Amino acid sequence: MPTRALPLANKIFEGFLTYVETFNTYTRLAPLYFAQRNWQATQLNHRQRLRLYKDLLFQLSKVFQEILGTDSDNRKIWTLIRNEYQQLIQDRPDVELAETFFNSLFRKAFPNNPLDEELMFVMEGYNSCEIRENSELLHTYPAAMGLELIIRQILEDYDFGAPFMEKERDIEFLVEGVKKVILTRYKVEVGTKTQLLKPVFYRNKAAYLIGRTYVGNKWMPFIIPFMHGPKGVYVDTLIFDPNLMSHLFSFTRSYFMVEVAVPSQIIGFLSSVIPHKKIHELYNAIGFNKHGKTLFYRDFLYHLNKSSDEFVVAPGIKGMVMTVFALPSLNIVFKLIKDHFEPPKNMTRQEVREKYKLVSLHDRVGRMADTHEFEYFKIPLNRVSPELMNELRNTTNSLLQITENHLIIKHLYTERKMVPLNIFLETCTTEEGKRAVEDYGRAILQLAQANIFPGDMMTKNFGLTRQKRVIFYDYDEIEFLVDMNFREKPKPENYEQIYASEPWYEIHKNDVFPEDFRRWMIGRADLKPHFLEYHKNLFDPAYWNSLKQRIQNGELIHAFPYPEEIRFRSGEQV
Repeated sequence: MPTRALPLANKIFEGFLTYVETFNTYTRLAPLYFAQRNWQATQLNHRQRLRLYKDLLFQLSKVFQEILGTDSDNRKIWTLIRNEYQQLIQDRPDVELAETFFNSLFRKAFPNNPLDEELMFVMEGYNSCEIRENSELLHTYPAAMGLELIIRQILEDYDFGAPFMEKERDIEFLVEGVKKVILTRYKVEVGTKTQLLKPVFYRNKAAYLIGRTYVGNKWMPFIIPFMHGPKGVYVDTLIFDPNLMSHLFSFTRSYFMVEVAVPSQIIGFLSSVIPHKKIHELYNAIGFNKHGKTLFYRDFLYHLNKSSDEFVVAPGIKGMVMTVFALPSLNIVFKLIKDHFEPPKNMTRQEVREKYKLVSLHDRVGRMADTHEFEYFKIPLNRVSPELMNELRNTTNSLLQITENHLIIKHLYTERKMVPLNIFLETCTTEEGKRAVEDYGRAILQLAQANIFPGDMMTKNFGLTRQKRVIFYDYDEIEFLVDMNFREKPKPENYEQIYASEPWYEIHKNDVFPEDFRRWMIGRADLKPHFLEYHKNLFDPAYWNSLKQRIQNGELIHAFPYPEEIRFRSGEQV
């Protein structure tokens, strides 16, 4: 038996090395495509990197199932494989990713196994990677250089492979930005210095430098976004606001392309810059979402041990497709696809899963929540409220397994908990409501610009984040915008047409009549007129068709993750 274990451990290790090498190959293409302004290749490259992990695991798990055969669930063999694999990876600088890769393969190859603390790296690697500052990872600029020279040196140190549009103007913008935010509040002293991560963070049409300045006995973090427009590369803005910085790394954003040799060191620096982000969120943000999932689960186990509240049915209007539950003390919801859907829903469970897969591979433009998908998820039975157990049995019974001590759910999604927009609008003030419905409309239009038509746009399908940003989280009816037909309603020409009980004109499957949105979007009398006036484009078929045409022409419409008013060159096209 031991002689079988080492070759199999080697196969997993070789698979992991292939993953890392290929992941880095895709990542290294990001700066090249930025330099070329090749936005279609940028999108394709992002999707290919997202698919990489599952594609490799699918092939590797088939190999394991063929080799092991009836021994696929032999715990003694898997214990030996795990021990051999641990020896192979123990000195690697990305050991935490290697542990997660093993976990993923084990879950695919070992049939119907819940998360197994004995055979997987569930808690062992929790502190295995030291998170520290590393000077080889950073450009450091002492204050003695002088502000303008520091800014000039920064622009020299980062080569974007294309000429600047107005380099001197960029320097002026940055100098003024630093003076306004830092030098009006803090005095430069002997120990004052500025540090920037050497790796550049790429996403969509933007490149970001992440840095911090030590001043006033503390670190002041900042982010500098760069764009590459038709006239060249330029600095778009300078961000000091911690909320905006946090939003750049939000669970509603696509993952960055950033080359990293030692992931934990990048995470350590990011954690110092955006301190309230959880470590698993930061791993997600730089593209290691599978390890982010591992860390999320560790956090979940830790939270279970220190809490005592029960899992309950999530508040809000119950969905027709998903059953949703939550642990009140945890900022997460758990979503299960129901066994049966009530009319008018006529899709299958697999079709719903495909919608979630579509979202996972698509640019979420800050408006769709990221999810983690779990199989055979284990919850202590004594923590499940009777009401929730009754709801699960009535709606998702086929997904449940019950043991002596645990409820095991065969398939679920986890997602950040948000306040449903419809609930928020029931009690908020008029001013709060106006801001929320403005952002609700912006969310729909920004999704449209990313080629996503939400389908069911009722407010119950949107939620508010901690920063009161409106996010879409119901994916079962989404479609690509380019597949929809946006039409004006034909005008009735006679009495029969005016008073017909059913539409007298032909309607095809993907026909959409935007003027109908006026009837059901926002019901509150003090908010509806403001919403209708603020978002006139929502009800105009011509506007929807203009977006559709731009996307069909191959345009990538960039969604800026910060307000237009803070851009140095407001309105500059990319």
